[in-house]
Amino acid sequence: MKVTEHIKNANGNTQFTFEILPPLKGQNIDFIFDSIDPLMEFNPPFIDVTYHREEYIYKELENGLLQKQVVRKRPGTVGICAAIQNKYDVDAIPHILCGGFTKEDTENFLIDLGFLGIDNVMALRGDAVKSETYFTPEREGHTYASDLVKQISKLNEGKYLEEELQNTTPTDFCIGVAGYPEKHLEAPSMESDIYFLKKKIKKGATYVVTQMFFDNNKYFNFVEKCRESGITVPIIPGLKPLATKKQLNMIPHRFSVELPDDLVMEVVKCEDNKAVRQVGIEWCIAQSKELIKAGVPVLHYYSMGKSDNIKAIASEVF
Repeated sequence: MKVTEHIKNANGNTQFTFEILPPLKGQNIDFIFDSIDPLMEFNPPFIDVTYHREEYIYKELENGLLQKQVVRKRPGTVGICAAIQNKYDVDAIPHILCGGFTKEDTENFLIDLGFLGIDNVMALRGDAVKSETYFTPEREGHTYASDLVKQISKLNEGKYLEEELQNTTPTDFCIGVAGYPEKHLEAPSMESDIYFLKKKIKKGATYVVTQMFFDNNKYFNFVEKCRESGITVPIIPGLKPLATKKQLNMIPHRFSVELPDDLVMEVVKCEDNKAVRQVGIEWCIAQSKELIKAGVPVLHYYSMGKSDNIKAIASEVF
């Protein structure tokens, strides 16, 4: 079932969903199931599975020269989605990126998803790899998420890259895209960021999931600006509870997200990460309750492969 159908069928009730990471190479599928099982009591209609592109490492040879190697630390997105749908009978949503994909790779990826009965995809540009200063697309790949959305939409119309194909079967994907309540870190302004978000909607995206935020006013203001610009699709808030002191520096730097002073000071006072985890849970519970009161369609939690704090939040909210 499509995300938009899940939202419609909920009749205004806020639904609980979450995002997981594929396990590190060498771990088995039980690692994923162990993180999902505790959260199934909250009846998630869908679960997102992130996609992790290749990285480049340099291995020193015996002669002192460096050899460039390509590695993927978290493969298995498509297989995990199939396993989730088979085991739990809920919709799994794979992320698909511009980075690391040619247009042909994208088409074949989508064909596989269609064969597996996967109805939704999350279309993202993806981040630059560690060896890049700025994002660099694959040769014959997409530079922008809006172009990726356009290709998926064309496939939904039965238009494949090979134009000579006849009697093609159209796909029927519901397309999600990312939104940034505090603007994308590369965007020059919020207005420009919303302009490009609207472009993704025009090309076929049917819902938005936001980047994490820790001040609900950021989300409310973002939604208001989107509505003023003519964006009418559901805008799902994405939440992540703080869990370690290290995240006070890492999250603002990596995601260009502002942490409220009250939250920062509460974490600073904590003696250890166990106390930080509790502060993060309580802050996220308060965020969640306010968002539900405001009538958001879904609360989407970034679990980062750990479910204990997400369960603690959901137990108080749902």
